[in-house]
Amino acid sequence: MQIAVPTVVMRGGTSKGLYFQLDDLPADTAERDRLLLAAMGSPDPRQIDGMGGAHPLTSKVAVVSKSADGEADIDYLFLQVFVEKALVSDGQNCGNILAGVGPYAIEQGLVAAQAGETTIRIRMLNSGGIAVVTVNTPGEQVSYEGGACIDGVPGTAAPVMIDFADVAGSNCGALLPTGSAADMIDGVEVTCIDNGMPVVLMRAADLGKTGYEAPDELESDEALKARVESIRQQVGPIMNLGDVTEKTVPKMSLIAPAQHGGVVATRTFIPHRVHQSIGVLGAASVAAACCIPGSVAQGIAGDTAGGPLDVEHPTGRFTVDINLRDDNGEYRVTRSALLRTARKLMDGNVYVAGGYE
Repeated sequence: MQIAVPTVVMRGGTSKGLYFQLDDLPADTAERDRLLLAAMGSPDPRQIDGMGGAHPLTSKVAVVSKSADGEADIDYLFLQVFVEKALVSDGQNCGNILAGVGPYAIEQGLVAAQAGETTIRIRMLNSGGIAVVTVNTPGEQVSYEGGACIDGVPGTAAPVMIDFADVAGSNCGALLPTGSAADMIDGVEVTCIDNGMPVVLMRAADLGKTGYEAPDELESDEALKARVESIRQQVGPIMNLGDVTEKTVPKMSLIAPAQHGGVVATRTFIPHRVHQSIGVLGAASVAAACCIPGSVAQGIAGDTAGGPLDVEHPTGRFTVDINLRDDNGEYRVTRSALLRTARKLMDGNVYVAGGYE
């Protein structure tokens, strides 16, 4: 016997995933995770018996519900379904999948659409932060068509504007969780930062790389991956993340001087595969680091006081509109805003075996 679970398949930014209403999933976390693993076809490198796309960027889940919190309209839980492990993680946010939450919530009747544009306050349950998302709703209907384009996605679509309200330190307790703009780990100078996503920045040159390699070239370098993973496991505890061996954070970003008019070039381990572009909140963390004196990013990006900053990645650029305030040496992020797009790909039911085999 197969079980049918209502779902919508959506592209959010440069990711893709399954969107569920909270009440359509088992209340028990372990049972929910078993169902999601079956729905995605994990663990299997091809995810051939499920909806996953054999890559972390296409093996994602959004769980959405009305919020009981007066400060938010919608609650959103992001879940990363591992491809080759029987593991589902709630240890991070995902700003790309977030881009689809607003349109999804409106079409599911969780939020009433307004004429022209609809602004939705979304509580990101993974960290507790709030994102204010603006969705195009001409005639009080979600529109996916428009002229906005983002690197890493072909064509154009309606813009989804996202303004993150006070996400700095939401995972690690502070924007600079180690208390320093730079630390030395295994002989490599790093900057540990959390502007909504825990990220460790390292100069690519310090690891013997240019920072312009293709993702598959970096993934095939076993010595590099081992060194990056060693640093990641060492910084986990000092970033207040504990043992990160089985966690998807922190992300590890190799940086280099920009080549195409941006402020910095990036190649980001997420944490074991290399991102084809860069995550939304990962880009927000990199942009914040570019504005902090003494960080490894600021040393490459040069002096910048914020504003719209283009973070380069393997398939283009990501613009983050960011501002920081210096409070006697303690840096506070006052703005992190950006543009994404989203598109509904399919709706209906996903089918899993009755025993979630």
